[in-house]
Amino acid sequence: MYGNYWFNRIKNSRDEDLVFSENPHAPYIEAYTGTSAIPKGTLSDNKTNYMFDFIAKLIPENMTDNIKSFLREKLHFSSFQLIMGGFMLVILIGALLLRLPFASNPGADIDFLDALFTATSATCVTGLVVADTVWTWTLFGQIVILTLIQIGGMGIVTIAILLFVLSGKKIGLRQRSIMQESISAPNIGGIVKMTGFIVKGTLFFEFLGALLMLPVMTRDFGPVKGFWYALFHAISAFCNAGFDLMGAEAPFSSLTDYAGDPLINITIMALIIIGGIGFFTWSDVYKHKLNYHTYSMQSKAILNMTLALILIPAVIFFMTEYRDMPIKERLLASIFQSVTPRTAGFNTTDYSTFSDKNILLTIVLMLTGGASGSTAGGFKVTTNAYTNRI
Repeated sequence: MYGNYWFNRIKNSRDEDLVFSENPHAPYIEAYTGTSAIPKGTLSDNKTNYMFDFIAKLIPENMTDNIKSFLREKLHFSSFQLIMGGFMLVILIGALLLRLPFASNPGADIDFLDALFTATSATCVTGLVVADTVWTWTLFGQIVILTLIQIGGMGIVTIAILLFVLSGKKIGLRQRSIMQESISAPNIGGIVKMTGFIVKGTLFFEFLGALLMLPVMTRDFGPVKGFWYALFHAISAFCNAGFDLMGAEAPFSSLTDYAGDPLINITIMALIIIGGIGFFTWSDVYKHKLNYHTYSMQSKAILNMTLALILIPAVIFFMTEYRDMPIKERLLASIFQSVTPRTAGFNTTDYSTFSDKNILLTIVLMLTGGASGSTAGGFKVTTNAYTNRI
């Protein structure tokens, strides 16, 4: 068990031209092999591997298995712990990247806490910022933020499963179970296929949104910057993140310059809604098209509550706010402000002008959020539907 292989090699090599030395363990080796000579660490070049063989073979054959078994037992993490740990790791890496000298603009006073807050807000698609994005972060910093938004929107486990698939590795039952919990899947069957559907759908809608906003962005910012702005806001809107690059003239201005632009308003709202209704609602719509009666009960509840949470606040905002605006802008602003509070974070008007009652209504919308298994947060529209039914 302990070094048989090495001692046999010594026996077979006694007649070869080796360099030997005295060793305190010679009596034991002599009793076992019939010779008291063992190789030194400086053997001739073609025999140096004997020392490594000797060390390796001194380890009991079952010790490696025992170590693996011990680690599996002591370092076993639940799916929830793995998902939380993954998000914490992504946030920490993002914060460290944002602390790099070339991540922030010269003169930007950013410490580690600011970087950590920004990374957390981006990964958790919250949209809160302590410094205006376009004024504070360089192109590299903006790319880091956008990457964190994308990871947070699709989910760290979805990204991990995608990397597994691309690398050709087999997806085990444990990985499938974690994926099921991370996207609130009803069952574990077809979860890998669902991952591909999520990734393809996400990239399709984000690219389509960027393409739709591209004419306006290139008109206002030029071709290169316009393309980057269109892509950034499409991803930020779809992932319900609320980060924007519109603060060049007035920091923290969000999309207020586009309050009357139908293309920007409708595109951003559509991306927020599609990202917020959830991946399984997409699947239902994709499979059954517009046959509403064939949708699952969950999809019906999500679509009904989403429609209600858009129309009712929009009517209230239209009747009580924006009275000095033209009808078209007033209508766009009312609908936009009813869509965006549910975790998206954009705004086309100044919230400080809202009445206290409408601020309270906005808070309720923020609490509600989007659907389960979506890019949105909140306590979910399905929870709202269930509690209202009770």
